[in-house]
Amino acid sequence: MHIKHEFPHRVREIGHTLIPLKDGTRLAARIWLPEDAEQNPVPAILEYLPYRKLDGTAVRDALTHPYLAGHGYACVRVDIRGNGESDGLMLDEYLQQEQDDALEVIDWISRQPWCSGKLGMMGISWGGFNSLQLAARRPEPLKAIITICSTDDRYADDVHFKGGNLLLENLGWAATMLSFSAAVPDPRLVGDDWLDRWKYRLENMPLMAHPWVEHGTRDDYWQHGSVCEDYADIEAAVYCIGGWGDAYRNTPVRMMENLTCPKKALIGPWIHKYPHFAIPDPAIGFLQEALRWWDHWLKDIDTGIMNEPECTFYLQEAQPPVAMAAHRAGDWVQTDAWPAREVSHKTFSLADGGLREGEHSLTKAASICSPLTTGVHGGEYCAIWFGPDFPTDQRRDDAQSLCFDSAPLAEPLPLLGNPRVRLTGAVDQDCGQVTVRLCDVAPDGRATLVSYGTLNLSLRHDRADYTPPVPGEHMDFEVVLDNMGYKIPAGHRLRVAISTAHFPLLWPSRKLTTLTLAPGAQQLLLPVFNGETIDNPFERPESAQPVNMDYLRKPAPKRTITEDVASGEVCLRVDDDMGTYRFLDHGFWVEQKATEQYRTRPYDPDATQADIEWLYRAGRDDWQVRVESTLSMTGDEHYYYLTAHQQAWLNDEPFNDKHWEYRIPRQAQ
Repeated sequence: MHIKHEFPHRVREIGHTLIPLKDGTRLAARIWLPEDAEQNPVPAILEYLPYRKLDGTAVRDALTHPYLAGHGYACVRVDIRGNGESDGLMLDEYLQQEQDDALEVIDWISRQPWCSGKLGMMGISWGGFNSLQLAARRPEPLKAIITICSTDDRYADDVHFKGGNLLLENLGWAATMLSFSAAVPDPRLVGDDWLDRWKYRLENMPLMAHPWVEHGTRDDYWQHGSVCEDYADIEAAVYCIGGWGDAYRNTPVRMMENLTCPKKALIGPWIHKYPHFAIPDPAIGFLQEALRWWDHWLKDIDTGIMNEPECTFYLQEAQPPVAMAAHRAGDWVQTDAWPAREVSHKTFSLADGGLREGEHSLTKAASICSPLTTGVHGGEYCAIWFGPDFPTDQRRDDAQSLCFDSAPLAEPLPLLGNPRVRLTGAVDQDCGQVTVRLCDVAPDGRATLVSYGTLNLSLRHDRADYTPPVPGEHMDFEVVLDNMGYKIPAGHRLRVAISTAHFPLLWPSRKLTTLTLAPGAQQLLLPVFNGETIDNPFERPESAQPVNMDYLRKPAPKRTITEDVASGEVCLRVDDDMGTYRFLDHGFWVEQKATEQYRTRPYDPDATQADIEWLYRAGRDDWQVRVESTLSMTGDEHYYYLTAHQQAWLNDEPFNDKHWEYRIPRQAQ
């Protein structure tokens, strides 16, 4: 990355200020703007998050916001109420309160003497979500957004459920937020009542996992904040960005298909990070691309960005399955719209001889009852922390699945879009889940995961409609696999692997289930890209100067799989150790690390268990705090059993202690 030291505008930073709301709450903000903005007002760009401007996003903020400010924008980084140095409590994600507060923030910004009255919103993940949600509220100053690694559908495509199945990432993220929300306000910024404010937050801390698990179907809880309920609500221009290594790779194409506002989409090879510093490479000059977008929509400068093809994708070359990759070979491609005329569909059949091109049938029924430990080589649901998170060799999971292989391909097969698998079959219980994986099988036998999809058979018609399968009764259903851009080389084979479990991605179905595919047509529809590749359309990455900090202890991410030979229990353990670091400009230091353990046994659904621990430590030379948070869940046929515990210390003296315990009906799960 090329670090820029000089910009067209000299930048002034307001390190901490408070934005007043009508109810008396004050939200903490950090602002970067041109020095002469009060004499020559500029458009503003808002990033609105719960992740603490002091330390949580300070590293990426230093790279991004001074750069944009140096090119003539006021960048405003605001902490949502109940976080950082903002007042109040945050009781859940994406609440109406969060949106209402943001509307007041947008109004406040637009009335500042340094603001021209025009705003954009930008963010990744949470900030990308609420950029879409605020665009749907249509505040007059908001003219455009850049939403990165986000979703238009909170039930179908977030960390909570997938295909109607409960994601264990639901619990992992709930434990993360339990720890993040316990971070201490900085006494240097809030004054003498910092301990009272921290105590208030700790005592009133919600366990977000409770509603997230409790709402097992796509009800009103999930519809709120899902802009797919009415895409026409969004009138501001939308630039939607994602990564093939991220969990939110379906959003850009759905948004392009459904939005009626001005729009663009971009998907690169990246994990859940901003594209100017994400891995795998090639990272891109995202900040230069953002400036072209903002200049067009907020300054009425014709940068040409809206004359270019609507969608840009990175078509990945095949590579052996590895847990970490610094670079991903591939080519850039573009389409004028989505659905794209450059994409056609090729039909394969799951037939007696394997995966065969064209219309063929199974002549005999085929059954699978996967051990519940199937799926442990599938990688992280959402790769965030630069750890060993990618899927590894799929052969061990394939051995516990019903597999259909093609003949070696005579020529390369470039794929772009969402594969679909249409099946007819029956299960032997009144519940069940199906996972379909599409794999690239190299001549040496190594199997690389290309895409996958899951389906809760009780929600096969509609994610809001609980319709249990009738044991033994045939049903037609479709599994939609994740959006992908991948070229299968000549000489490789395609593999469709079908399983009735996918752990620890999904919490297992409440009963061990056998799926039997019926004789007849069973089809795979593949989206094939027929267009041309292009030269890299982006500049090399640039940024402002990195934050002034030292690592006192380096991050050490780790991922291990163990098996108890006697019981067959498999445990996947994730160690997300983010190290200890100190900000040299103000002396604040932070330590964070998490341990997630997910375990199950091959044929016992009641043996599934999640145990997650988080450690947060922070302070300065004259004080320190420590918070230890734990979250655990087990289940049986009828209930989930959810518990959590959080303890806080001030200078090694006990400061707060809180427990949560819930028994949650499994509903459609």
